[in-house]
Amino acid sequence: MEKYLYTIGEVAGILGESTSLVRFWANEFPKFIHPERNAKGNRLFKKEDVETFKHIHMLVKVEGLTLEGAAKRLKGDRKDVINKARVLESLKSIRQQLTEIRTEL
Repeated sequence: MEKYLYTIGEVAGILGESTSLVRFWANEFPKFIHPERNAKGNRLFKKEDVETFKHIHMLVKVEGLTLEGAAKRLKGDRKDVINKARVLESLKSIRQQLTEIRTEL
């Protein structure tokens, strides 16, 4: 069963980044990321927000865009960004599978 809300630590774990970077991106991209808050005031992110974080991660860390450039790409042709993120996710999965096979040998 898939989760509905993710903590900032869980999002950081998914991306392989620090919680401070996730918090920073959440503040820098308020048009695209809309966290909810729990009773303690902690940010909770929906699945759509996690996907947006993955897109931002790909644009900034993989493609080397600035924050402004990433925002423009997210505003523009989002379909292209989504397709590239899916390809990157597939490649990571394949790499993980190959690593597991290698350790078994």
